[in-house]
Amino acid sequence: MPLDTKNILQSIKAMKEKTKKRNFVQSVELIINLQDIDPKKPEGKVQEVIELPHEVGKGNKICVIASGELALKAKRANADLVIERNELEAMTGNKKKQREIAKTYDSFIAEAPLMPLVGRVLGATLGPKGRMPTPVPPTVDIAGIIKKNRKTVKVRLRGQPVLQCRVGMEDMADKEIAENIHAVIGRVEGKLKRGIKNVRSINLKTAMGPSIKISL
Repeated sequence: MPLDTKNILQSIKAMKEKTKKRNFVQSVELIINLQDIDPKKPEGKVQEVIELPHEVGKGNKICVIASGELALKAKRANADLVIERNELEAMTGNKKKQREIAKTYDSFIAEAPLMPLVGRVLGATLGPKGRMPTPVPPTVDIAGIIKKNRKTVKVRLRGQPVLQCRVGMEDMADKEIAENIHAVIGRVEGKLKRGIKNVRSINLKTAMGPSIKISL
């Protein structure tokens, strides 16, 4: 059963009212606390990439790993970083550079033929973070893929039964934040064995503000 939009909007309003103004625009985080679920069991694993209806701030920073024509098209499509084959090979064994890239970029896309090399060079760094690249064919509409990835968020259940992701910025319209929240909760609910009954509570907060509960 989907959450009442009225309840979500009330929580967004309360969150904004109780958040102290800072000299920067704060992100809005959604926190979903689960119950009666064991993250260690296969049925308790939740790892989803969700496309939001509305881009959050400037959107995700995108790294494209490609060669030739696809690399050129990715640069034209304003990917934040394009890594070509020779550059990827040069990163072999350079743990500092690998960690820097994993920390800086939110979403990774790789030309399918390069995936074995990506796995060898970056797999140990990106894999544990759930950021292994999405493979795409050399003929893909990379501009469209980049645009889509700007609006995606990842939710991943780790050691604790808690899911958290960014769903907005404090200067976004309440309606847009609410629609992003619906998109995340709808996907998560569909992946849980008992649906909304596996959700103990849902909270909303800005990066440095208090946590506000959304009524279920």
